[in-house]
Amino acid sequence: MTHSDLPLAGIRVIDFSRVLAGPYCTALLGDLGAEVIKIEPPGGDDYRAVGPFVDGKSGLFSAMNRNKQSIVIDLKTAAGLELARSLCARADVVVENFRPGVADKLGIGYEALRALNPAVVYASVSGFGQTGPESHRPAYDIILQAMCGLMDATGAPDGTPTMLGEAVSDAVSGLFASWGVLAALLAREKTGRGTHVDVSMFDATLSLSATLVARYAATGLAPRRVGNRHPSSAPFGVYRAADGFYVVAVLNNKLFQALANAIGRPEMAQDPRFADDETRCRFEGDLRAGLEAWSAGLSVAEVNRLLSEAGIPVAPIRNVKEALESDHAAHRGLLTEVPELEGGTVRLPSQPVKFSGYGANRVTPAPSLGQHTEAILAELANVATAHPQVFSKEKQHA
Repeated sequence: MTHSDLPLAGIRVIDFSRVLAGPYCTALLGDLGAEVIKIEPPGGDDYRAVGPFVDGKSGLFSAMNRNKQSIVIDLKTAAGLELARSLCARADVVVENFRPGVADKLGIGYEALRALNPAVVYASVSGFGQTGPESHRPAYDIILQAMCGLMDATGAPDGTPTMLGEAVSDAVSGLFASWGVLAALLAREKTGRGTHVDVSMFDATLSLSATLVARYAATGLAPRRVGNRHPSSAPFGVYRAADGFYVVAVLNNKLFQALANAIGRPEMAQDPRFADDETRCRFEGDLRAGLEAWSAGLSVAEVNRLLSEAGIPVAPIRNVKEALESDHAAHRGLLTEVPELEGGTVRLPSQPVKFSGYGANRVTPAPSLGQHTEAILAELANVATAHPQVFSKEKQHA
């Protein structure tokens, strides 16, 4: 399979973004076959300097900038700005994550580029959106986790608010940005016009918090921290075995009866304390004691086997290494060994959506700083010579 076989083949993306949320969006578009040209300042994307490092290269930068080309452009110079606008004049998509207003001041905001390219789909990813009382507030993932209620809802009831173990606000913002770009490209097929896609990490994080928002909308109350358990179902959480921890998810009486039978305590299903989800939650401590008394003499592997055989949703608690080195992850192709230009290989994530008829995922290594500058400049020069009308508007607005 070639890259031309992928769903977004033929779509050109100009990527002004840096660090995580914006680059994750464009990495996802690249996974689907889009040509992504990453415009970097002379010093490069800040993420190039963030570890962990392998052979002097940032593993985080490599993952978020797979399937891209790199060109170095100094947007603070007139020549650099003209070059960037020339690239945008021929693009299908532009993605940026400057602070609101910065792109406009530089001359590469949506209105300026729409004048050159009315069909452009322009995505802005920012902490709090392009408008609103918080729009100019600085944003990092932890800021959004704090301000959107995720930290308040995570952790032990009597403990401190807890940051999630992943940069979920950044990642979900990039995911929603790619989703918005795809919708805008589909709309363009009908109208011929581009649009401005405004993605806020604030909005995206609250949208990700689907059950927290639903609970508030239904009750008017902030969901409480409940630790490693479900707020309205039990047993549904983390439990101890002889050599570690496992999770069980029981959401109805039928599953609870099966669980009671599996642990040799069928009478528990008849106990009024455990009659339904509401009472099981009220007496969660008693229920936990009964379940852990059974699993205390068993390994996590034995618990997993016995409860799985009984049809109970159960799983061992793995670390990321164990998850990615599992047979199932290998079967799904979630990490790909990719050859690098200077020799050796690098392991990179591949996108998780499988399309029938499109074969294997596309994964190419992240570019070195400015790796494709000369090739992109040569292509622009050839187009300008053969089709000067392509740049006529750009020159008027430079």
